Amino acid sequence: MAQTKIDAKLIGNMAFQMDLDGHRLVTDASEEIGGNDLGPRPKKLLLAGLIGCTGIDVTSILKKMKVEVEEMGLEVKAESSEEHPKVYTKLHLTYSFKGNNLPMDKLERAVSLSQERYCGVSAMLKKTAPITYDIIVEE
Repeated sequence: MAQTKIDAKLIGNMAFQMDLDGHRLVTDASEEIGGNDLGPRPKKLLLAGLIGCTGIDVTSILKKMKVEVEEMGLEVKAESSEEHPKVYTKLHLTYSFKGNNLPMDKLERAVSLSQERYCGVSAMLKKTAPITYDIIVEE
């Protein structure tokens, strides 16, 4: 069984510093609730992880399919519950592709494979909130 371990160190007030794969990451709370805004909020990092995970999957799959994309963008919109703990209740991803004669069937297949088979972040988040997506292609 694979195991992941990350250590965090309080570096002041509400800010924590971590080392992830040799990259320093600082998370913090907003000033409105007593933090110093030294880094992103931890819950939003879940969304960043989702975009990063599925983005890597899709680009890898498209390369294997020999689909050349000029540009790719991802957006995630999340709805949260009103009560504590404030959890994400609905997630929607938009995949944007730009290129010449991009085959929609292959774009759809790459996104579907990421969402249904490969993206571990999607698999975890789907257990708490439905994830929907759409695909936009620009020539």
